[in-house]
This record gives sequence, C-alpha cells and structure tokens, in this order.
Amino acid sequence: MNKISTLKKHREAKEAKRRELSLSFGEQDALDVMSYSGLEETPDYLNIDGVFIRTLYINGYPFVANSGWLDSLINFNHDTDISYHIHEVNAILALPKLHRKITELESTKRAMIRAGKIVGSEVTDPLESAIELRDKIQRGQEKLFQMSIYVTLRADSLEELNKTTKLLEATMSARLFYSKIARYQQLEALQGILPRGEDQLSQKRNLDSSSAALTFPFMSSELVQESGILYGVNKSNNSLVILDRFGLHNANSIVFAQSGSGKSYTTKVEILRQLMQGTKVIVIDPEREYKRLTESVGGTYIKLSAKSKEKINPFDLATTFHAIDDLSEHAQDLTEVISLMAEGLNSREKAAVDKAILKIYKKAKNQQPLLEDLYAELQSLGQLKLCERLEKYISGSLADVFNAQTNIKLDNRLVIFDIKDLPESLRQIMMLIISNFVKNQVMAKPEKRLLIIDEGWMLLEHEESARFVAGLVRRARKYYLGVSIISQQANDFLRSDYGRAIASQSALRILMRQDTTTIKNVVSEFNLSEYEQGFLLTCERGDALIIADQNHVAVKVVASEKEHPLITTNPAELYS
Repeated sequence: MNKISTLKKHREAKEAKRRELSLSFGEQDALDVMSYSGLEETPDYLNIDGVFIRTLYINGYPFVANSGWLDSLINFNHDTDISYHIHEVNAILALPKLHRKITELESTKRAMIRAGKIVGSEVTDPLESAIELRDKIQRGQEKLFQMSIYVTLRADSLEELNKTTKLLEATMSARLFYSKIARYQQLEALQGILPRGEDQLSQKRNLDSSSAALTFPFMSSELVQESGILYGVNKSNNSLVILDRFGLHNANSIVFAQSGSGKSYTTKVEILRQLMQGTKVIVIDPEREYKRLTESVGGTYIKLSAKSKEKINPFDLATTFHAIDDLSEHAQDLTEVISLMAEGLNSREKAAVDKAILKIYKKAKNQQPLLEDLYAELQSLGQLKLCERLEKYISGSLADVFNAQTNIKLDNRLVIFDIKDLPESLRQIMMLIISNFVKNQVMAKPEKRLLIIDEGWMLLEHEESARFVAGLVRRARKYYLGVSIISQQANDFLRSDYGRAIASQSALRILMRQDTTTIKNVVSEFNLSEYEQGFLLTCERGDALIIADQNHVAVKVVASEKEHPLITTNPAELYS
C-alpha cells in the first residue's frame, strides 16, 4: 500500500498546482484532464477510476498449431485488450540450445528403454518436434521466435471481473491453451498491454515462424465500403456493414440458409437498397414471396403459368440476327434448353438441334423464330423420336407455354417472374428460359443489373440446367450483371460439381443458420473456423456470416420500420 499513499500525495500536490494555475490563467492543465484520478493495486487486479482491470498471460500451448488456433481468444465476446510481443531468436544462438535439448531427450529415451520402461509421448513428441525444428532452421525453412501473449479484462465490478476471468480460462483451456493471472505483477503486466512495446512481464514461449504466424487473427472485424449499401450491424463491434458487391472481383453471390432463418428477408432488404443505388433487379420467384415488395415500389410483376397471357419465347434475342456476329454461344444455350424439355439428348440429337437452330435463324426475317419452327426443321432432318418428345410443347397440353412470341419487357427497375402456378415439371425449364432471356437482354444492353434466382438448387437437378447456370455466373461480370443464387439445400448444391463451380465464382457468400446435416460441407467448402461453425449452428433468425472476397464478418441484418412491412413473410405479422 506504500504505492497508494505515494500516489495520493503526488495527486494532491498536482491538484493544488492545477488550482493555482487555473486561478492564474483561467484554464486547466490538458495532461491533468486526460489522466486518471486514482489507482488501487491488489495482488490480482487493478482498480483505476472505478474500473476493475486484470491481466493474464498465456503460459501453456497445444502441441499442434493449426489455422485459427487462437480464434477463441480473438472472438471472446467481452471487453478485452490483447497484446503480442514477438522477439526473433538468432539461429546461431538457437541451434546449440536445440542440440542440447535433443541430446537430453535422446538420453532420457535410451535410459527408459534400458530400464524396460515404456517410452511415452511426453518424451517422443518433443523429441520429434525438436529434431524437425532443428532441420528446418538449418535449411532456412523456419525461424525461431519468442512470443508473449497478454490479455487484459475490464469490468465495472469485481464480481463481474471474476466471472469473466473464469469464462476466459474455460474458453482457452477447451482449446488446450492455459492462462495464468499475473499475481503481484499487475502493474508490470499492464505495461505489456499499453502501446509502448514494453514486455516487463517477460512470459515468453518459443515458437517457430509457422506457429507464430498462425496466432494472428487473419480476419476482418469491419467491412465498410464507401460506395456500398447497408447490410446490417456487425455483431462483433456494432459497426455498420456497408458493402458494394459490384466493387468485388465479381458481383455474383450465393445465399445458403435453413428454411425460416431469414434468407428471403435478407434478399429483399438488399433489393430495396440496390434499387436506391440505381441497380435494376430481376427476380425468379418460385414461392410468390416478392409480390408485395413489387407493388410497393411500382415494379413489374409477371405471373407465368400454363394459362397466363405473358409469354417468353425461348428463341427470343434482344437484337436481330443480322446484328449478331456469332450465334454459336446462343445456339449452345438453346441446345441446353431443348435438352431439358426433351428429357435429354444423345450426341446425334444434339448435333441435329444445333444445325436446326442455325437454319431457323437464317430463315427468320422480321420476327424471332418459334419452337414450332425448330420442330418443323427437326422433322425435315428425320429426328422423329425427338419430335415425339417435343410434341406436347407444340400441339399438346403445353402448346401455349413456350410456343409464342415474347410480349414482356425488362424496362422497369424491378421485374419479378412468379412461376409458382407452373407444374413442378415445368418450373426448372421456365427458370432456365427466363435466365437465358435475361442473359440475352443484358448482352444487348449492358447496365448495372442483378438477377436473383430463388431456390436455385432446382437448377442443379439436371446437368443441362446446371451447366447453363454455371456458364451464366462465369460470364456475368462481362455484362455488368450480378447473379444471386438462393438455396436452402446446401448439401445438394455443394455435392454438385457445377454447384461448387458457382460457389467459387461468387465473390459474395451469405451464410445463415445451418443444421448439423449441412454444416460439415459448408465448413469444408468455405474453409470456416471453429468459431464460424459454431456461429452458423446457433445464430438467430436474421443473423448471417458474410464472406466478401477474403473478409469474414458476422452481421445482424436489419430493416427500417418502413422497410419491414414490405418484406416480412411472418404469418403472425401478416394475418394478425
């Protein structure tokens, strides 16, 4: 307590001087204003101006270092300061000590063998590690460092400080890290946390360069881009998450979530804010979740069914044939559509369809060719079996669905294609035709657009549609288009080669609550940490993990009071 009495005398003298200067000059000493008024030191904590502070150091490490091995400390959800002190050890000095350690361990091992004792891992593991480290240092593959890690906790009461300390110790010990309170050295330990680079406590541990590198939190706690839109509130530090998807290396995105976790809500929040930025948005809606949103912003709502008046011609191009330099890419896309309609094509039929497509475009004059024109051309080529499979789309029960000229436009800022009333067998075909139609429109007139495909996993059920969508995602950036795929079937999506290709071509990934059946594939595909895995298994509705290029941020998606009624699908709110 001698330090306390000395400090009090110093403070009293300083206060008297301050009053004297205040009377003389009418102003306060700036240093006096910034400094604390009192400090109490005890064996295991400090009390500074009523704030209880305790510093701990890491004194035990797991035997094997892996990626994110200190995530549990970095993501500890309390008021903490963390300080690393790293000192490089000269290899010339380190190698003799390593040789001596290896000799000691080998001697211990031989003595145990002579005595007939079992040589356990407590001897073999450090011996193997020391030999491996020595060899890598000699080859120049590794360097040796001494590292000290200190953690300072803050709380408003001693009871809360003790509780937080026990929680930190339990959290760290679960990852095989062991921490100790710096007893009777709290002032020295506090110096190690301050940004002066002074390691007065000197609680060092030898680590090679690879292990030392893995202690750093290669993660982004903030995601703010000046030209972006607001996605929500950062759950780590309550800052705003503002992101411009068109500022990433591509504007594509995927959204994976359980049913009821808020994926459609999140998508509609983004749609409203993208519209404010001047982005045109097109949505393929298989569950009629976007109708109220469309009406509220004056968008175009297109309800496609077997009896609807709105039509899309699969052969429709945004420009005439004479203005097209090369029809090969369009012919390949149409071949995928016809293959899906005909429930598969063999190699001879694919060649015939490709040839027929080129012919009907050459014959076309003032309007686009129709499915019936392709049908007639295939008959002339002798493809009678293929024509039988296409008969229902020409003169059968589905003749009015695909065999008509397009009578819709994409000139509104928000266009919704509602396909809920289509039979299940036709939804996938219509999703593919709409996507192809949008692609052609975008190629003719590139501008800032989003194509959102809800329940996109349906397009991966057949190779033809999966291949088309993977190609669309890959080429979208060239035409200022962002493609968003939303799915609650993460396993089905990631099992497919095309699904993984789509995920790898999407710079923005929005992951919401997962269950135990899907989390393994999601963690493996996106290389998530243990903390991120736990977050996705336990997060609440509306919580998401946003991965934007290499940035990982946990976010709470929020809507304003005026936005919420337009986008909610909660029955309790809609029908109460």
